[in-house]
Amino acid sequence: TRRNPVAKSARSRTAPMCMGLLKGLDPVLTAELLFVLRSAGHGDVIAVVDCNFPAVEVASKTTTGTLVTLAGVDCPDALNAIGSVMPIDLFVDEPLRNMCPSPGLELPPAGVEVLELSSKAMATHCTTAKFTPLDRMAFYDEARKAFAVVQCSERRPYGCFLLQKGVVGPDGKDLQP
Repeated sequence: TRRNPVAKSARSRTAPMCMGLLKGLDPVLTAELLFVLRSAGHGDVIAVVDCNFPAVEVASKTTTGTLVTLAGVDCPDALNAIGSVMPIDLFVDEPLRNMCPSPGLELPPAGVEVLELSSKAMATHCTTAKFTPLDRMAFYDEARKAFAVVQCSERRPYGCFLLQKGVVGPDGKDLQP
């Protein structure tokens, strides 16, 4: 029987790792991540979390039980890539939420930095929604109700975010109320 030579070379362990790119898509958007984002419906939540988050346990409780790992990608870059293709639900009061410390504790400087960079990344795609802080323990509970979890290699503390998927309008942009 004939074998596909391309498929054979793609399976070869000695061949250099190379991935095909698509025009107009951020290379951070893996096939697995695009599938999850496309599969999510209006109102579904995607949890984008840092490397210290208990992602395996939390993902096992989500709607799909899916954990997508973005090795070598920080949260601002992941959010920028996701925001470039996923509409945000502008019909709810808090479509973007971020993990914050428990009451009485302050966000450390590195946590402030990741929140600021992540906010800027999302603002390039959705100017009207801002991140709303959510207590750490409440964040864990909400993440378990999410559609899926996307874990980044982010090492700065409190680099954890919830994004509620909206609707793509007739103009190809996030549908506005």
